[in-house]
Amino acid sequence: MLTVFGSTALDTIRTPKKTLKNVLGGAATFAAISASNFVDTGLIAVVGKDFPKQHHKTLSKYLNLEGLSIKNGKTFRYDGKYDDTLSTRSTLKTELNVLADFKPTVPEEYRKSQFVYLANNDPEQNTALIKEFDKVKFSMCDTIDFWISTKRDAVIKMIKSVDAVVINDEEAKLLTKEFNLIKCAKKMMQWGAKYVIIKKGEHGSLMFYDDVIFPTAGFSLEDVVDPTGAGDSFAGAMIGYLASKKSTSLSEIKKAVVYGNVLGSFAVERYGLDGLLNIKNGDITKRVKMYEKMIRF
Repeated sequence: MLTVFGSTALDTIRTPKKTLKNVLGGAATFAAISASNFVDTGLIAVVGKDFPKQHHKTLSKYLNLEGLSIKNGKTFRYDGKYDDTLSTRSTLKTELNVLADFKPTVPEEYRKSQFVYLANNDPEQNTALIKEFDKVKFSMCDTIDFWISTKRDAVIKMIKSVDAVVINDEEAKLLTKEFNLIKCAKKMMQWGAKYVIIKKGEHGSLMFYDDVIFPTAGFSLEDVVDPTGAGDSFAGAMIGYLASKKSTSLSEIKKAVVYGNVLGSFAVERYGLDGLLNIKNGDITKRVKMYEKMIRF
Protein backbone atom coordinates (compact mmCIF):
# COMPACT_ATOMS: atom_id res chain seq x y z
CA MET A 1 0.00 0.00 0.00
CA LEU A 2 1.01 3.59 -0.69
CA THR A 3 0.06 6.53 1.54
CA VAL A 4 -0.26 10.07 0.16
CA PHE A 5 -0.47 13.07 2.48
CA GLY A 6 -1.32 16.60 1.39
CA SER A 7 -4.13 18.89 0.35
CA THR A 8 -7.56 18.08 -1.01
CA ALA A 9 -9.08 21.31 -2.27
CA LEU A 10 -11.89 23.10 -4.02
CA ASP A 11 -10.17 24.86 -6.92
CA THR A 12 -11.13 27.75 -9.16
CA ILE A 13 -9.01 27.49 -12.29
CA ARG A 14 -9.08 30.19 -14.96
CA THR A 15 -7.69 29.24 -18.39
CA PRO A 16 -7.92 31.31 -21.60
CA LYS A 17 -10.82 29.14 -22.84
CA LYS A 18 -12.66 28.11 -19.69
CA THR A 19 -13.11 28.91 -15.99
CA LEU A 20 -13.76 26.07 -13.55
CA LYS A 21 -15.23 26.95 -10.17
CA ASN A 22 -15.02 24.85 -6.98
CA VAL A 23 -13.78 21.75 -8.78
CA LEU A 24 -12.10 18.89 -6.92
CA GLY A 25 -8.37 19.52 -6.71
CA GLY A 26 -5.39 19.67 -4.37
CA ALA A 27 -1.88 18.25 -4.64
CA ALA A 28 -2.66 15.06 -2.71
CA THR A 29 -5.83 14.46 -4.75
CA PHE A 30 -3.99 14.54 -8.10
CA ALA A 31 -1.04 12.52 -6.77
CA ALA A 32 -3.16 9.85 -5.08
CA ILE A 33 -5.54 9.33 -8.00
CA SER A 34 -2.58 9.13 -10.38
CA ALA A 35 -0.88 6.57 -8.09
CA SER A 36 -4.08 4.51 -7.81
CA ASN A 37 -3.53 3.34 -11.40
CA PHE A 38 -0.67 1.21 -10.05
CA VAL A 39 -1.30 0.38 -6.39
CA ASP A 40 -3.85 0.60 -3.54
CA THR A 41 -3.52 4.15 -2.25
CA GLY A 42 -4.56 5.69 1.07
CA LEU A 43 -5.17 9.44 1.39
CA ILE A 44 -4.40 11.58 4.43
CA ALA A 45 -6.07 14.98 4.02
CA VAL A 46 -8.70 17.25 5.56
CA VAL A 47 -11.85 18.84 4.10
CA GLY A 48 -14.60 21.01 5.55
CA LYS A 49 -18.31 20.39 6.01
CA ASP A 50 -18.87 22.23 2.70
CA PHE A 51 -17.07 19.48 0.73
CA PRO A 52 -19.56 18.25 -1.91
CA LYS A 53 -20.86 14.67 -1.64
CA GLN A 54 -20.10 13.97 -5.31
CA HIS A 55 -16.42 14.83 -4.73
CA HIS A 56 -16.32 12.45 -1.76
CA LYS A 57 -17.89 9.78 -3.98
CA THR A 58 -15.23 10.36 -6.66
CA LEU A 59 -12.39 10.01 -4.14
CA SER A 60 -13.89 6.86 -2.60
CA LYS A 61 -14.04 5.20 -6.01
CA TYR A 62 -10.23 5.38 -6.36
CA LEU A 63 -8.80 5.68 -2.85
CA ASN A 64 -8.85 4.39 0.71
CA LEU A 65 -10.30 7.32 2.68
CA GLU A 66 -9.59 6.07 6.21
CA GLY A 67 -7.24 9.06 6.57
CA LEU A 68 -9.62 11.73 5.21
CA SER A 69 -10.83 14.00 8.04
CA ILE A 70 -14.00 16.09 7.76
CA LYS A 71 -13.84 19.12 10.07
CA ASN A 72 -16.14 22.01 10.93
CA GLY A 73 -15.36 24.91 8.62
CA LYS A 74 -14.55 25.41 4.96
CA THR A 75 -12.41 23.25 2.69
CA PHE A 76 -9.03 24.58 1.51
CA ARG A 77 -9.60 26.73 -1.59
CA TYR A 78 -7.26 27.80 -4.35
CA ASP A 79 -7.93 30.32 -7.15
CA GLY A 80 -5.43 30.62 -10.01
CA LYS A 81 -5.26 32.05 -13.52
CA TYR A 82 -3.17 30.90 -16.50
CA ASP A 83 -1.77 33.22 -19.14
CA ASP A 84 -2.59 32.77 -22.84
CA THR A 85 0.30 30.33 -23.35
CA LEU A 86 -0.73 28.15 -20.34
CA SER A 87 2.91 28.28 -19.21
CA THR A 88 2.50 30.74 -16.32
CA ARG A 89 -0.04 30.58 -13.53
CA SER A 90 -0.77 33.44 -11.14
CA THR A 91 -2.26 32.72 -7.73
CA LEU A 92 -5.23 35.02 -7.15
CA LYS A 93 -6.29 33.65 -3.78
CA THR A 94 -5.35 30.89 -1.31
CA GLU A 95 -7.65 30.15 1.62
CA LEU A 96 -6.17 27.52 3.96
CA ASN A 97 -9.41 27.23 6.01
CA VAL A 98 -9.52 23.79 7.79
CA LEU A 99 -6.00 23.05 6.55
CA ALA A 100 -4.57 25.88 8.68
CA ASP A 101 -4.76 24.04 12.01
CA PHE A 102 -5.00 20.45 10.78
CA LYS A 103 -3.14 17.95 12.98
CA PRO A 104 -2.75 14.87 10.78
CA THR A 105 -2.43 11.38 12.19
CA VAL A 106 -1.69 8.13 10.39
CA PRO A 107 -4.55 5.59 10.61
CA GLU A 108 -3.56 2.15 11.92
CA GLU A 109 -4.35 0.66 8.51
CA TYR A 110 -1.79 2.94 6.81
CA ARG A 111 1.09 2.52 9.27
CA LYS A 112 2.57 -0.46 7.45
CA SER A 113 2.81 1.47 4.16
CA GLN A 114 6.34 1.00 2.83
CA PHE A 115 5.94 3.81 0.31
CA VAL A 116 4.93 7.31 1.41
CA TYR A 117 4.47 10.48 -0.61
CA LEU A 118 4.35 13.87 1.11
CA ALA A 119 2.70 16.30 -1.31
CA ASN A 120 3.49 20.01 -1.24
CA ASN A 121 2.22 20.54 2.28
CA ASP A 122 3.56 22.29 5.39
CA PRO A 123 7.14 20.89 5.68
CA GLU A 124 6.94 20.69 9.48
CA GLN A 125 3.79 18.54 9.27
CA ASN A 126 5.46 16.37 6.62
CA THR A 127 8.59 15.79 8.72
CA ALA A 128 6.51 14.88 11.79
CA LEU A 129 4.15 12.58 9.86
CA ILE A 130 6.85 10.44 8.23
CA LYS A 131 7.95 9.31 11.73
CA GLU A 132 4.53 7.73 12.37
CA PHE A 133 5.03 4.91 9.86
CA ASP A 134 6.41 1.56 11.01
CA LYS A 135 8.86 0.71 8.24
CA VAL A 136 9.16 3.03 5.27
CA LYS A 137 11.10 1.62 2.34
CA PHE A 138 10.89 4.73 0.13
CA SER A 139 9.60 8.22 0.87
CA MET A 140 9.30 11.21 -1.42
CA CYS A 141 8.30 14.84 -0.96
CA ASP A 142 7.43 17.87 -3.04
CA THR A 143 7.38 21.55 -2.13
CA ILE A 144 6.26 24.88 -3.58
CA ASP A 145 7.41 28.49 -3.53
CA PHE A 146 5.01 29.38 -0.68
CA TRP A 147 6.78 27.03 1.77
CA ILE A 148 10.25 27.88 0.42
CA SER A 149 9.57 31.59 1.01
CA THR A 150 8.00 31.17 4.46
CA LYS A 151 9.68 28.05 5.94
CA ARG A 152 12.91 27.45 4.02
CA ASP A 153 14.77 25.86 6.98
CA ALA A 154 11.85 23.48 7.57
CA VAL A 155 11.87 22.52 3.86
CA ILE A 156 15.59 21.67 4.10
CA LYS A 157 14.91 19.60 7.25
CA MET A 158 12.10 17.78 5.42
CA ILE A 159 14.45 16.93 2.53
CA LYS A 160 16.82 15.33 5.08
CA SER A 161 13.99 13.06 6.28
CA VAL A 162 13.01 11.53 2.89
CA ASP A 163 14.68 9.44 0.19
CA ALA A 164 13.66 11.57 -2.79
CA VAL A 165 12.54 15.08 -3.54
CA VAL A 166 10.45 16.04 -6.55
CA ILE A 167 10.48 19.75 -7.34
CA ASN A 168 10.00 21.98 -10.36
CA ASP A 169 12.91 23.85 -11.89
CA GLU A 170 12.01 27.36 -10.70
CA GLU A 171 11.42 26.18 -7.14
CA ALA A 172 14.67 24.19 -7.15
CA LYS A 173 16.52 27.42 -7.98
CA LEU A 174 14.58 29.41 -5.38
CA LEU A 175 15.26 26.83 -2.66
CA THR A 176 18.96 26.24 -3.32
CA LYS A 177 19.82 29.79 -4.47
CA GLU A 178 21.61 28.24 -7.47
CA PHE A 179 20.88 28.89 -11.17
CA ASN A 180 22.24 25.69 -12.68
CA LEU A 181 19.96 22.65 -12.22
CA ILE A 182 22.91 20.27 -11.68
CA LYS A 183 24.15 22.51 -8.86
CA CYS A 184 20.59 22.66 -7.48
CA ALA A 185 20.38 18.85 -7.39
CA LYS A 186 23.85 18.46 -5.84
CA LYS A 187 22.94 20.86 -3.05
CA MET A 188 19.72 18.96 -2.26
CA MET A 189 21.67 15.69 -2.23
CA GLN A 190 24.14 17.27 0.20
CA TRP A 191 21.12 18.05 2.41
CA GLY A 192 20.27 14.35 2.51
CA ALA A 193 18.07 13.38 -0.43
CA LYS A 194 19.32 10.29 -2.28
CA TYR A 195 17.32 11.10 -5.39
CA VAL A 196 16.38 14.50 -6.80
CA ILE A 197 13.85 14.77 -9.61
CA ILE A 198 13.54 18.22 -11.15
CA LYS A 199 10.37 18.72 -13.21
CA LYS A 200 10.58 20.98 -16.24
CA GLY A 201 6.93 21.06 -17.30
CA GLU A 202 6.37 20.26 -20.97
CA HIS A 203 10.14 19.71 -21.33
CA GLY A 204 10.14 16.61 -19.12
CA SER A 205 12.41 16.10 -16.13
CA LEU A 206 15.91 15.43 -14.82
CA MET A 207 16.58 12.68 -12.27
CA PHE A 208 19.78 12.81 -10.21
CA TYR A 209 21.27 10.02 -8.12
CA ASP A 210 24.89 9.92 -6.95
CA ASP A 211 26.80 10.82 -10.14
CA VAL A 212 23.97 9.68 -12.46
CA ILE A 213 21.90 12.19 -14.43
CA PHE A 214 18.84 10.74 -16.19
CA PRO A 215 17.04 13.24 -18.47
CA THR A 216 13.59 12.40 -19.85
CA ALA A 217 11.51 14.20 -22.45
CA GLY A 218 7.95 15.31 -21.82
CA PHE A 219 5.32 13.38 -23.76
CA SER A 220 4.59 15.52 -26.84
CA LEU A 221 0.97 16.70 -27.04
CA GLU A 222 -0.79 18.89 -29.54
CA ASP A 223 -3.64 19.90 -27.23
CA VAL A 224 -2.98 21.02 -23.66
CA VAL A 225 -6.02 22.55 -21.97
CA ASP A 226 -5.22 22.70 -18.23
CA PRO A 227 -1.77 22.10 -16.68
CA THR A 228 -3.19 22.05 -13.12
CA GLY A 229 -2.00 19.03 -11.18
CA ALA A 230 0.44 17.82 -13.86
CA GLY A 231 3.41 17.84 -11.48
CA ASP A 232 1.40 16.14 -8.73
CA SER A 233 0.20 13.50 -11.22
CA PHE A 234 3.83 12.98 -12.26
CA ALA A 235 4.96 12.39 -8.65
CA GLY A 236 1.97 10.18 -7.81
CA ALA A 237 2.56 7.96 -10.83
CA MET A 238 6.25 7.74 -10.05
CA ILE A 239 5.87 6.53 -6.46
CA GLY A 240 2.77 4.48 -7.35
CA TYR A 241 4.74 2.58 -9.98
CA LEU A 242 7.61 1.94 -7.52
CA ALA A 243 5.17 0.74 -4.85
CA SER A 244 3.58 -1.66 -7.34
CA LYS A 245 7.03 -3.13 -8.09
CA LYS A 246 8.05 -3.06 -4.38
CA SER A 247 11.45 -1.97 -5.69
CA THR A 248 13.74 1.03 -5.41
CA SER A 249 16.44 -0.15 -7.82
CA LEU A 250 17.86 2.54 -10.08
CA SER A 251 16.45 0.88 -13.20
CA GLU A 252 12.92 0.86 -11.70
CA ILE A 253 13.27 4.48 -10.58
CA LYS A 254 14.18 5.43 -14.16
CA LYS A 255 11.06 3.61 -15.41
CA ALA A 256 9.01 5.32 -12.68
CA VAL A 257 10.10 8.73 -14.00
CA VAL A 258 8.88 7.73 -17.48
CA TYR A 259 5.51 6.70 -16.03
CA GLY A 260 5.45 10.08 -14.25
CA ASN A 261 5.84 11.90 -17.58
CA VAL A 262 3.11 9.76 -19.14
CA LEU A 263 0.54 10.29 -16.35
CA GLY A 264 1.32 14.02 -16.35
CA SER A 265 0.42 14.04 -20.05
CA PHE A 266 -3.02 12.53 -19.32
CA ALA A 267 -3.65 15.18 -16.66
CA VAL A 268 -3.13 18.19 -18.95
CA GLU A 269 -5.33 16.98 -21.81
CA ARG A 270 -8.59 17.69 -19.96
CA TYR A 271 -9.84 20.14 -17.36
CA GLY A 272 -9.34 19.52 -13.66
CA LEU A 273 -9.12 15.83 -12.75
CA ASP A 274 -10.99 14.64 -15.86
CA GLY A 275 -7.80 13.55 -17.65
CA LEU A 276 -6.92 11.15 -14.83
CA LEU A 277 -10.48 9.97 -14.18
CA ASN A 278 -11.01 8.94 -17.80
CA ILE A 279 -8.01 6.61 -18.15
CA LYS A 280 -9.15 3.21 -19.37
CA ASN A 281 -7.46 -0.19 -19.14
CA GLY A 282 -4.52 -0.31 -21.51
CA ASP A 283 -4.29 3.48 -22.03
CA ILE A 284 -1.15 3.82 -19.90
CA THR A 285 0.65 0.86 -21.50
CA LYS A 286 -0.24 2.15 -24.95
CA ARG A 287 1.13 5.61 -24.20
CA VAL A 288 4.32 4.23 -22.63
CA LYS A 289 4.91 2.29 -25.88
CA MET A 290 4.35 5.50 -27.88
CA TYR A 291 6.79 7.28 -25.55
CA GLU A 292 9.42 4.56 -26.12
CA LYS A 293 9.00 4.99 -29.87
CA MET A 294 9.43 8.75 -29.54
CA ILE A 295 12.75 8.60 -27.72
CA ARG A 296 14.38 5.57 -29.34
CA PHE A 297 17.01 6.16 -32.03
